[in-house]
Amino acid sequence: MKFIRHILIFLVPFYYLLTWFRNKLYDWEIKSSKAYDFPVICVGNLNVGGTGKTPMIEYLIRLLKGSKKVATLSRGYKRQSKGFVLADINASPLTLGDEPFQFHSKFPNIQVAVDADRRRGIQRLLSLSVKPEVILLDDAFQHRKVKAGLNILLTAHDKLYTDDILLPTGDLREPRSGAKRAQIIIVTKCPIDLGKDQKEIIRSKLGIRSDQLLFFSRIKYDSHVYNNMANMPLSDLTGQSFTLVTGIADPSYLVDFLNEGNFEFEHMDFKDHHDFNNEEIDLLNSKPLVVTTEKDYVRLREKTDSQNIWYLPIAVEIDRKHKFDKRVLNFVEN
Repeated sequence: MKFIRHILIFLVPFYYLLTWFRNKLYDWEIKSSKAYDFPVICVGNLNVGGTGKTPMIEYLIRLLKGSKKVATLSRGYKRQSKGFVLADINASPLTLGDEPFQFHSKFPNIQVAVDADRRRGIQRLLSLSVKPEVILLDDAFQHRKVKAGLNILLTAHDKLYTDDILLPTGDLREPRSGAKRAQIIIVTKCPIDLGKDQKEIIRSKLGIRSDQLLFFSRIKYDSHVYNNMANMPLSDLTGQSFTLVTGIADPSYLVDFLNEGNFEFEHMDFKDHHDFNNEEIDLLNSKPLVVTTEKDYVRLREKTDSQNIWYLPIAVEIDRKHKFDKRVLNFVEN
């Protein structure tokens, strides 16, 4: 697959021209981009997948849900439903997609919706009898039909968008100049020992403007693993062998975390958003102990009632947390 992507490098200039021209049509207001008179926050990236959008959306939900009626709006990748869908008691990964269903399961008191057309989705949310007071757009940075009031752009520490090239050879969805639309840029998945000098190098590399805020974040793994019936300390897995199952864009951080903790495990690695078939479910059911990601568990729990499958949640830790929170809250209030 990598070889094929490399030999398609001749297509990169064409993809650049196509995406650059599309963006210019919106910049020149030839194509319309709708702004709203209430808070709309977009979380997205320039790269394809793997920058930590889901835990960032969850961070914002926790920050805002105590004072505002929060709604999330996602595309609903790989769902089997069409059009606008609002999560209810009958919701499942099939109707919402795995990440939105995860939001719905963890935060039952917020509104979770999916619609590939974000502008239509916002209008449908606003037509509800109980209207949201803030809408979080999940992975909508390239959805320029909507002009979010606050754009939060994520880029992974080990794969900055300035070090990447456009599809199909690289992973950029649009030219690097698209980062100019962001008011906040967060370098995610940083090592815990990232120093001030290294941060300044990254700031310079990204070309952060004076009107943009730059933050650094890292992944924090939970101290427990969970299933729908119980939880147990992660330390209880020390000394016993288990099977790690991942179907996410980049499992390397989780693998490194477990290796650093001297855990003993075999790794079954699947593609992002993998739809587990019956044969794979039977195999997992036969394993004495399985650990997976929260996103994978959302899909797996619909297909098995095995109590030997556990998930390890993650959260985001942001440096200068107070300043980041204040910037978001000021936008929402004002």
